[in-house]
Amino acid sequence: MSGAVLHAILDIAAWLAAGAAIWWLARVRGMQFPSQSFELPYIAALVFGAGIGAYLFGTLNLWLSGQSGIARSVEGALAGGIAAIELYKWRNGISLRTGARFALPLAIGIAIGRIGCYLAGLDDFTYGTPTALPWGHDFGDGVLRHPVQLYESLAMAAFAVVYIVAIVRRDDFIISNGFYLALAWYGLQRFVWEFLKPYGALIGPLTLFHLLSLAILLYAVVMLVTAPVVRTTHERAAA
Repeated sequence: MSGAVLHAILDIAAWLAAGAAIWWLARVRGMQFPSQSFELPYIAALVFGAGIGAYLFGTLNLWLSGQSGIARSVEGALAGGIAAIELYKWRNGISLRTGARFALPLAIGIAIGRIGCYLAGLDDFTYGTPTALPWGHDFGDGVLRHPVQLYESLAMAAFAVVYIVAIVRRDDFIISNGFYLALAWYGLQRFVWEFLKPYGALIGPLTLFHLLSLAILLYAVVMLVTAPVVRTTHERAAA
């Protein structure tokens, strides 16, 4: 089976797993999320922004790295989706934060999707730089490289585990701010892994995705710092 087919299968698995995570969260007793995130215009804005961002940043990074063609980027999709939703909320006067339900689906989707990138091999252009470490992987050209796709997959899987534990323990802060915590973690770990990728530099040693990772991290930090005070379950029960 070709790498492209395996990638497509894992992409589908990632979407299905993300959907299953949303389904599970909706059935956890006491879990409540903003209803706007399931409205059709909201979903349309999200899909449109994510699609534009995925191809815009993926293709631009490809060109900056001296290659031709069209590419997609999960980080670009994430940035485009965020921008589209913030614009949608601004135009419709929505001040409510609507991302909470997407923390777990985001982490699980990326964790599974990156395995597809790993299986796609060299054609996917998500492999790492050469390494002498014992877990270096030969993607088909005889060179042992950092399997950075798996680094990212493990990092996001770890976040998913922590988030699920928080759900079980009813950690109100993590539940309410989970999406921004997921973004902060994603931006931080992605920034680190970018040093292990063969992408063209844009500013000094930093690539386009370094800068995009910092932008996502900054956005998440601002949203966390300005987050409304969350009352604990005990405080709500006593009110």
